[in-house]
Amino acid sequence: MHESREYVSSLRTVLLTCLVMLAFAGNSLLCRVALKETGIDASSFTSIRLISGSAMLLLVVKISRGKLEYSGNWRSAFALFAYAAGFSFAYVTLPAATGALLLFGAVQSTMIGHALWKGDYLQKAQILGLFIAICGLIGMFFPGLSMPPLLGSLLMLCAGIAWGIYSLRGRGSGDPTTVSAGNFLRAVCLAIVLSILTIEHISLDNEGVGYAILSGAVASGLGYAVWYTVVPALKATNAATVQLSVPVIAALGGVLFLGESITLRLALASLAIVGGIALVILVKTDRMP
Repeated sequence: MHESREYVSSLRTVLLTCLVMLAFAGNSLLCRVALKETGIDASSFTSIRLISGSAMLLLVVKISRGKLEYSGNWRSAFALFAYAAGFSFAYVTLPAATGALLLFGAVQSTMIGHALWKGDYLQKAQILGLFIAICGLIGMFFPGLSMPPLLGSLLMLCAGIAWGIYSLRGRGSGDPTTVSAGNFLRAVCLAIVLSILTIEHISLDNEGVGYAILSGAVASGLGYAVWYTVVPALKATNAATVQLSVPVIAALGGVLFLGESITLRLALASLAIVGGIALVILVKTDRMP
C-alpha cells in the first residue's frame, strides 16, 4: 500500500511537472502568435496577460485558503512588469524559439551571476559549461542572414534579466502563491500606465485578447501556482534541470504550430546554451572557504 501511494505521488509529480513546462513554453508560443497573427499590440498583450494572471492567482489563493489575501512588494512587481513588457515587445519581431532561448539564457545567467556574487565558486566543469553557454549567446549575434533582430533580442535579454531578479527576490519571501498574486496585482498598475503612455498605438481584437488571457490565466497564473506545488517534491537540482526543456519545447512548438524553421545558428546556439547551463546546474557548486 505504501509503495503504491509513493508511485501515485511520483507519477502525479511527473505529470504536473510536464504540464508546467508545457505551460511555460506555451507563453512564448501564445505571445508570438498573438503579435504575429492578430491585431493586438504588445502593450495591450502585456496588460491583459498581467490582469488575467493576477485574477487567476487570486482565485487560486481564495480556493486554497478560503479567503482572499496577497502580499509581495513593489520592487518585485517592477521586475515582473519589466519581464512581461520586454517579453511582449520582443516577440513583435522574434521567432518563438529564438525568444525562448534568449530568455532562458538570460534568466539562468542572472541566477548564476548572483550565486557567484554571493560567494559560490564554480568547479572546472561548471566554468566550461558557463563558457560554452556564453559562446552560444554571443554566437546568436554574429552577422549573417540568420541573425535575429537586434532590438527584439536585446528586449528579450532584458526580460530574462528582469525575470531572474524577480525569481531571486522571491526566494524565502513567504508563500509563493500569495506573493505572486500581490506582485501580479501591483504589476497590473504599471502595465496600465504603459497602456496609457502608448494609447495611440493600442489595437485590440477578440483573437488577440483571447491569446493574452490564455497566456496570463493559464500559462502564467495557473502554471506558476501548479509549479509552486510541484517544486517541494523535486530536488533543487531536478527543479532547475527540468526547466532546460522549456526552450526546446518552445522551439518544437514554433516549428509545428507557427511554421518556423530551425536554422543551423539556432540549433548550435541551443546546444551550447542549454548544454552549457546543464553542466553548471548538474555539477555541485562549492562555497568560498
